[in-house]
Amino acid sequence: MKKLLSTLLVFTLFSCLSPENEPYTPPKDFTAENDKEITEYIAKNNLTAQKTSSGLYYVINQPGEGTQPTASSNVTVIYKGYYTNGTVFDPGKPEGVSFGLNQVIKGWTEGIPYFKAGGSGILLIPSHLAYGPYDYRGIPGGSVLVFDVKLISVNN
Repeated sequence: MKKLLSTLLVFTLFSCLSPENEPYTPPKDFTAENDKEITEYIAKNNLTAQKTSSGLYYVINQPGEGTQPTASSNVTVIYKGYYTNGTVFDPGKPEGVSFGLNQVIKGWTEGIPYFKAGGSGILLIPSHLAYGPYDYRGIPGGSVLVFDVKLISVNN
């Protein structure tokens, strides 16, 4: 009986050391790293950007003169998405794409309303306003995303 209890105790102790039972490790916070990457990109490219309280940076090349969307508007946008090293991850479509701003990454939901219809510029989106610390459809976790955007129309 003692041998059986000793074996069960040893088994229990070793099972507690398995990877499934390791303490929770929170995902890496890329905030400071992303901010440094964005500010270096802005300086290197001589951009005049504004920073929001959430950490989004945006550049308005043309403010536009039409309707200004809200965070829940449906819009049509022509865009190109790339990393700060210039590698394009999404070339977009020449005719643009329509979507609800409440159905996209937080950086778009927040950033597109800075433009009016006909406006264009750049969104520099830190990872916490995009896909976070996790890989997503080929985009590495923690990535800063840069988008050249032109707001074609506000559809509602």
